[in-house]
Amino acid sequence: MPNRSALSRRAFSCLAGASLFGALLPYPAIALNNAEAQELIGRLVDDINEIINSGKLEKAMLLDFEKLLNKYSDVPIIARSSLGVAWRSASSSEQKKYTKAFSGYISRKYGKRFREFIGGKIVVIRAKKVKSGYLVYSVAHLAGEAPFTIEWQVSGKSGTNKMFNIIIEGISLLATERTEITAMLDKRKGNLNKLIADLKKLG
Repeated sequence: MPNRSALSRRAFSCLAGASLFGALLPYPAIALNNAEAQELIGRLVDDINEIINSGKLEKAMLLDFEKLLNKYSDVPIIARSSLGVAWRSASSSEQKKYTKAFSGYISRKYGKRFREFIGGKIVVIRAKKVKSGYLVYSVAHLAGEAPFTIEWQVSGKSGTNKMFNIIIEGISLLATERTEITAMLDKRKGNLNKLIADLKKLG
């Protein structure tokens, strides 16, 4: 049986690998600096802390997490990256349906795992510029467990300042999610519409 720390770390397996990000961006970059990147993640973390300690029932909490994801994350880029090469062969309609289904899927999946943080807190420490944008460092404090570092990647390259990746202890975690989505699509013999239908029920 995995411990709470293991479950909590898996909670972050939701966002895009930096090596994939630059090749997917069709929009002009906008200006972004350390302070803006840190402020963005500061607001995101404040909202996460509020949700996990709100005392709400799971259903209401998951709805809050989906709103949070769409507010702070570059969901279209994340969805596109998670689907990989299959995105290019999908129709515009399929891409839109997949993006919507994927948004709900990861919100439910990781929102449930965020419940492992109840009684804990995430604290933003600092930010620095990197090739893909900015890294914002934070520390997760869980009751009765050793703190661990979470790095949030932020960029304005999609036309607005958004978070596009989370890294825990050196691991870029959408890579894990992309592997899982690829496996799910393979299991359905490449049928994207079946994957979309199943994503609406999973998480």
